[in-house]
Amino acid sequence: MGVVTAVCRNEEYTFTKPQRECITLLAGLGVEGDVHQGVTVKHRSRVAQDPTQPNLRQVHLMHAELFDELREKGFAVEPGQIGENVTTRGIDLLGLPTGTVLRLGSEAVVEVTGLRNPCLQIDGFSKGLLKEVVGRDDAGELVRRAGIMSVVLVGGVVRPGDEIRVELPALPHRPLEKV
Repeated sequence: MGVVTAVCRNEEYTFTKPQRECITLLAGLGVEGDVHQGVTVKHRSRVAQDPTQPNLRQVHLMHAELFDELREKGFAVEPGQIGENVTTRGIDLLGLPTGTVLRLGSEAVVEVTGLRNPCLQIDGFSKGLLKEVVGRDDAGELVRRAGIMSVVLVGGVVRPGDEIRVELPALPHRPLEKV
């Protein structure tokens, strides 16, 4: 079991999202009042490709443990500063399979759709940060560490301190891929 450490949203297209006392998740839409809320894609690059694509990136979750690692490397990153909606602690988000269900607090339920594919804006926030959240493993395969994306199955209010319960999908598990 994990915990929500911060919640963030922004009504405007900016890289960072201000921390909030709570956020409301809306089934099939995402974070109420967030620029990425919607049934179809809202990320600018995806809209340019095909605005009718389903929005598999309604809620962005990132693990606070990544911020701890980044601090050790000299990067000062706080929740919301690199665009996530929900910051977590105590769950290996990147190790979850596609289709995992996360119960956030007493009401909200999201389904994990895949990995965030971070962009060059991260280096605009802090030079050199992109190579810390995207790299290659020993086999030369691309490794994305900038959180996961999800869709809202059941709406509800989410606050810092809320428990996160993980429900794995049926076997065989499919590893996360970029969405």
